[in-house]
Amino acid sequence: MTNRKLINPASQFFCAILLVMVWSAPAVHAQANDDVEKMKARAGELLKQTKYTDALPLLEKIAQLDPNDAENHYYLASALIGQAANTKDDKARKALRVRSRNEFIKAKELGVTFANIDAMILSLPVDGSDAGAFSTDTDADDLMKKGEALFSQGKLDDALKSYQKALQLDPKLYDAALFSGDVYLQQGKFPQAEVWYQKAIAIDPNRETAYRYSATPLMKQGKTEDAMARYIEAFISEPYSRFARAGLIGWGQATKTSLAHPEVNIPTSVTVDEKGNSNISLDPRALSGKDDGGAAWIVYGITRTVWRKEKFAKTFPDEKKYRHSLAEEADALRAVVNLAYAEGKKPTNRSLAVLKKLVDEDLLEAYLLLARPDEGIAIDYPAY
Repeated sequence: MTNRKLINPASQFFCAILLVMVWSAPAVHAQANDDVEKMKARAGELLKQTKYTDALPLLEKIAQLDPNDAENHYYLASALIGQAANTKDDKARKALRVRSRNEFIKAKELGVTFANIDAMILSLPVDGSDAGAFSTDTDADDLMKKGEALFSQGKLDDALKSYQKALQLDPKLYDAALFSGDVYLQQGKFPQAEVWYQKAIAIDPNRETAYRYSATPLMKQGKTEDAMARYIEAFISEPYSRFARAGLIGWGQATKTSLAHPEVNIPTSVTVDEKGNSNISLDPRALSGKDDGGAAWIVYGITRTVWRKEKFAKTFPDEKKYRHSLAEEADALRAVVNLAYAEGKKPTNRSLAVLKKLVDEDLLEAYLLLARPDEGIAIDYPAY
């Protein structure tokens, strides 16, 4: 699930911009500020109309006059992606994408608050390379690229025709259905947008994007609880996607809701030396309380050592090399809970109490996959 092709970053932004706030940067100077504010207002109108190429010169001018406006750098980065979609020359298009990435980085450095900023930076290759093809059908792929160029010019009806022609040529073209939904969303035709987002979901229910995009019209209609369900679907589909995570974070910001995983402090670790021997480290503070149950953490390292030496090979006979697995981590934590609460004990340690609740409610594996995954544990997500 972690290595699916990332869709065109331009469209990642085109949907995200619909929920973006108006400029909130502080004023610069009296007369100059009046000019800048007028330009911002005009650029904002163009962005709302998806006329990114028309907004680009204004955004560049604003960046010159007000270089510390984090939000403008964000918008400028996105307009540069739109310009790249309309640029035929490979070298020039790469240069625009490099500039876009740098503008996103600048926006982050200046403190932009948009939840998807890290995802946008990572979605753009350092060298400005193009994203992969939309379709193996060259005609369908060309139609998709044409549609993206038209969309970024604000020519929504023409873009829609290109997307839907592409879908006719390649009925499994997820992005064609997805971007058709974006057109209807931009036009304020929410029921039609929902139809096309659902078509994209039907094409690939394991991809997060359509779930996340379909939350936008719900947010615009004030249906925040329904939108939350879509963001959760996106996160469950691809929990290691920064865009899926940003969707949830953005929902929390918009609704002023604090979101967090259950907090569990594991005061022990297991490392392996050059000879392959396991070394178990336990924070001495875990043993300081008489009734807090901290001594039970000793079994965590012991259980994981057994997994490394023998249990992994038996559990995963088709895997030739050991890795830290979901089964191992869950087994080790259950062993801690079992020891801490053995014989009716009631430890006072908060982390143990949280773990006990996760075990009792059969949520331990879900917690580990979503809140504490490492590279090895993440491999087990699709099977889970």
